Amino acid sequence: MKVLVAGAGPAGLYFAYLAKRAHPDWPIEVVEQNPWDATFGFGVVFSERALDFLRGDDPQTYDLITPAMQVWSDLTVVHRGVPVLVDGIGFAAIGRLAFLRLLQRQAQSVGIQPEFRRAVQSADALEGYDLVVAADGANSTVRGTADFGTSVTPLTNKFAWYGTTKPFRTLTQTFVQTEHGSFNAHHYRHAPDMSTFVFECDAATWQRAGLASMGESETLAYCERVFAETLEGHRLVSNNSIWRKFP
Repeated sequence: MKVLVAGAGPAGLYFAYLAKRAHPDWPIEVVEQNPWDATFGFGVVFSERALDFLRGDDPQTYDLITPAMQVWSDLTVVHRGVPVLVDGIGFAAIGRLAFLRLLQRQAQSVGIQPEFRRAVQSADALEGYDLVVAADGANSTVRGTADFGTSVTPLTNKFAWYGTTKPFRTLTQTFVQTEHGSFNAHHYRHAPDMSTFVFECDAATWQRAGLASMGESETLAYCERVFAETLEGHRLVSNNSIWRKFP
């Protein structure tokens, strides 16, 4: 079976690793349009149950990634300034780049060497393979080469994905009411000194606040003002943190 994996993010790398481990004789190519250390966002979250599945099915990878994870057993919802603790829900998080490096190591351990800075630009690039895995992200070129009978509908809420140097104790949803409308921050630590901080609002609030005309640095400053109490003096960190909509 000759296999092409388009995309060397976590999904593409892990599929290639599992496939090569199970079928050492399969020629498997992994191509990625970006450099090896390019990643969007800050943290990746796993439920305790998901890690249980991983430990049962692939203890080697479990043992590799879990020492690098931040772990907590509660969720917190902050509504009108009051934190409400929801207990008994286990989660763990890891920085996206750290996770990527560990999965690259796993892929290399079975002979997978991704080719970086190589994009799949047309259907012609897919010829000659028995299996093509479209792991090339939300704007997938591979999935655009044919009609697979699927549809994607963008939701209306707007979000920007930041990081912050404040390490939050649990995964938290913080709601803040302003003169422009309601904002929600989804935040959790993914390293001892770093957290993910996703800033979200509805489209009408986004327009009223003037966020449609703000650049990345202006948006970051606005978000810091809205969530000043939550951040407690810590700054936000940008990583191509432009406005997006969930598809």
